[in-house]
Amino acid sequence: MNRLMIVDDEELIRESLAIQLSDMADVAVSATHANGQKALDWLKDHFADVCVTDVRMPLVDGLQLIEEINRLYPWMTCIVISSYDDFQYAKKSILLGAVDYVLKPIDPDLLTEAVQKASEKVSRQRRNDANQLLLRKLPLNKLLLEQWLEMILSVYLHGQPLLIVDTLAMFEAWVDGRYEILDELALAWTAMLVAELKKQGIDVELEEADDLGFGDDSAVLQRSQVRHYFRLCAVKRLEEAANLLMDRARKAKNLQKESAVDQVKRYIENHYAENWGLQDLADHVAMSRSYLAKMFKEQAGMTIWTYCVNVRMRKARELLLTSSLRSYEIALKVGYENSIHFSRIFKQYHGINPMEYKERFGSE
Repeated sequence: MNRLMIVDDEELIRESLAIQLSDMADVAVSATHANGQKALDWLKDHFADVCVTDVRMPLVDGLQLIEEINRLYPWMTCIVISSYDDFQYAKKSILLGAVDYVLKPIDPDLLTEAVQKASEKVSRQRRNDANQLLLRKLPLNKLLLEQWLEMILSVYLHGQPLLIVDTLAMFEAWVDGRYEILDELALAWTAMLVAELKKQGIDVELEEADDLGFGDDSAVLQRSQVRHYFRLCAVKRLEEAANLLMDRARKAKNLQKESAVDQVKRYIENHYAENWGLQDLADHVAMSRSYLAKMFKEQAGMTIWTYCVNVRMRKARELLLTSSLRSYEIALKVGYENSIHFSRIFKQYHGINPMEYKERFGSE
């Protein structure tokens, strides 16, 4: 939300503008003033993003006001409204950085368009500043980025609060008092995390224009509250990002779990007769042995070794029924060097020993 200040020496115009602009989305009218001096006095203790000012006013006119705002409050953007269709006024306003020069009587559509343009300029400038800061400072703070990725990929929720505190402290050191860009920094940090996760096969869609109403949405923001307000904005942004990214990581991890079990099953089907161990399977799917064993049993309903025995016994049965191989030869082909051990397992599995099975079912 952008906080807006209206400055005009005509009370009726001030009230009319305040009513019209209060109806705009994401805009709050924080104050109205009769001249530039009163506006500058107010800005000493309050925060604003946009100034809508008349040109000719007593004490401090609109152009002088813009000059002072540029010097003291460079994060603000100004719009000029005037009854004078004077090229020199308009030219100087633009040279001072005003985004528009709107003539009185004011066309409501033109005013709305000017305020939207000013709001976009504010957001764009803060976004650019945040991105530049991130590009400059990130090489020195990669450890924190790695900690974020580790938290997201491990779905370790308990580490989130402390990590957000550390990240916010890092941001504050970067901005050097420019607290108004903390939220944009948090957004830039989130975008960077999304890019890093994409490299690892986790796609996350973020709505760039999504405004979740972070912080205190009251129209009037005291200067003493600025740090607290934008810190709150950044914290909530980081919390939302962490929860969203961890949710996506959790879903991706579940898909990877299913895929890992299928990979292990295919590996066993292709290598059932070879001498491999649980560590070989874990390396094949890039998991720890204990985690793979637990996950396989949960999804397959049996241990990895039981599944392997099932495959071997099925292959042994096929060989018994379709070949003239002897029992010890079949034992070797399905991964057993000891034919007695093979016969014992076969009988446990089928109820009779290999030769009895061949005699009973091989002639059919």
